[in-house]
Amino acid sequence: QVQLVESGGGLVQPGGSLRLSCAASGSIFSSLPMGWYRQAPGKQRALVAAITSGGSTTYTDSVKGRFTITRDNAKNTVYLQMNNRKPEDTAVYYCNRQYGLVRWGQGTQVTVSS
Repeated sequence: QVQLVESGGGLVQPGGSLRLSCAASGSIFSSLPMGWYRQAPGKQRALVAAITSGGSTTYTDSVKGRFTITRDNAKNTVYLQMNNRKPEDTAVYYCNRQYGLVRWGQGTQVTVSS
């Protein structure tokens, strides 16, 4: 069964850090590139970071130098370390394949506020 389960969200102050996790079923994870997406209120969902099975990463400009995406292929899990959080990072965060999207998980809410 196709399944993506995101966790680790919460409320964090500006400048704080948070680590998100995404557990994926094997058929999703496999050897495919995975990505973290986010959807802010009133905006479309957008890719913010991606990682290949070999560990090569790409980031959208707004998170470069602050976010780090990693994966553990043995655990079928992808992570997003978010440092130096900004209020504009407030969104629901999802993981999925970078290409060939499958059914979305429930996401995890991240709120950056003082």
